[in-house]
Amino acid sequence: MALRAARRLAFCSRQGRRLLPSPAPAPAPAPAPCNRKAVPAAAFLHSHATSFGYKQVREEEKSKLVGNVFSSVASSYDLMNDLMSVGLHRLWKDRLVSKLNPFPGMKHLDVAGGTGDVAFRVLERIKSVGHRAMQGYSGEHCLSWIQGDAEALSFEDGSMDGYTIAFGIRNVTHIEKALAEAYRVLKRGGRFLCLELSHVDVPVFKEIYDVYSFSLVPTMGELVAGDRQSYQYLVESIRRFPNQEKFAQMIQEAGFQRVEYENLVGGVVAIHSGLKL
Repeated sequence: MALRAARRLAFCSRQGRRLLPSPAPAPAPAPAPCNRKAVPAAAFLHSHATSFGYKQVREEEKSKLVGNVFSSVASSYDLMNDLMSVGLHRLWKDRLVSKLNPFPGMKHLDVAGGTGDVAFRVLERIKSVGHRAMQGYSGEHCLSWIQGDAEALSFEDGSMDGYTIAFGIRNVTHIEKALAEAYRVLKRGGRFLCLELSHVDVPVFKEIYDVYSFSLVPTMGELVAGDRQSYQYLVESIRRFPNQEKFAQMIQEAGFQRVEYENLVGGVVAIHSGLKL
């Protein structure tokens, strides 16, 4: 009964998919005036800064700070995910993989894989499809673990059939670079899918969600993981992440087409997708 109720909560509040129109050609830039003012030093410094939660830090520091967060919470990562989402993160990841529609022989890249729960789902789905196939697919299935940089992937152009990233893209320093890399490594016809905590747009629910996020999540992190600060960052990073429409636009600007997103639980999370055509 609990699982059935969880499924209803995860999916009955899902909003319809939203498909973005193809981008219009950008207008030609206006010629710069001859008496252009010098850029203030503060603006130059800001261009080399980024956010770590609500704090401004230098770009070169962010990846180290994010790495420290996940190293700190690694031992309790799955437990905290279950507690914070009441187990719903498992259903959300199932939904992500179902939209990917894995097939035998596909070459897939799961970025920011954590403990591998998305990658294992993809692999199991491929095995399941292969087992059911009439011709009896018997190819080898393998899962490789690689430590790398989402903004500079070590894979060849057009080498992947699919790309997923779950609860990871808001932690990169330059989202646009990660999206560009996703586009680069995908084959023509390859699908990009991103599952990410997003923005609630139902007023009353948003107030409840804010209280839960800023009061309960850091406290839970302190009690269960012994790390309040890391979970405070988690909550703040969600609020700093672009909203659903803006992020969909960024995906489109990276070159993807047929960009759409699907809200789950009123926008607590969203699945964005796009195709490389």
